[in-house]
Amino acid sequence: MTKILTYCFDKWWRPVLVFGLTALIMVLCELTNIHKLQDYSFLLFVLGFLGLIISTIYQLVKRHWRFAILTATIIGVSLVAFFFYSIALFWKDQSMPDTYADNLKIPTNLKINEPLDQTEPTDIADIDFYIFNSFQPGLYSYAVWTKKIESGYCYLKAFEVTHNDPLSADRLKERSRIKVFNSSDTTAKFEMTAREGYSAEGIFTIYEGDWGKPYAARFEVWFVPDNGGKERKLIEKNFKIEGWQR
Repeated sequence: MTKILTYCFDKWWRPVLVFGLTALIMVLCELTNIHKLQDYSFLLFVLGFLGLIISTIYQLVKRHWRFAILTATIIGVSLVAFFFYSIALFWKDQSMPDTYADNLKIPTNLKINEPLDQTEPTDIADIDFYIFNSFQPGLYSYAVWTKKIESGYCYLKAFEVTHNDPLSADRLKERSRIKVFNSSDTTAKFEMTAREGYSAEGIFTIYEGDWGKPYAARFEVWFVPDNGGKERKLIEKNFKIEGWQR
């Protein structure tokens, strides 16, 4: 352990270099608009920043005052820079509307369902599902109705119907998971609930598009059995949706 600490922090510039690389990776990943990459790069950035803090403490313990002051100064400058960087990102998101749905047309030759406003549907098939509106456009929940099915979980895949573009592909599977099991031949309802690590509010988000710009999306319900069997598609439907305005 001592050797690791010595290697990582005895040279004061090593944590600074690592932090600089993590900051560069975070900025580059932000340009990709891939949410998982953005999340992971931010975690790397936080780890790099923690490395600077540990390095400052290490230099103080070793009485390397000049290096400790240099590292502490870099920490202060980085905090100020990150503050302005966050403001710039917020301004960009608010001032640059999402143009994804601007030129999309809703087909007239397909059955397109409207998301429900938490009203319980009455015409439920043996296997069925409905999308429900939440408190903002682009935020939705859903429920699945099914007869006998083994233990497992359902999740959603979503695609824009005219170009087959995947929607919120990097987050939708985790955010839309619903635990299911029904040993009877009676149709049972399973719906989203608030779960830490998946959806704290029991909702999922469609990021593509903006408020007031509806388009058609195909939602597919997929089932993953707990016994390790192959996942399978249960049902699909088309819905008119809007993207979330960030």
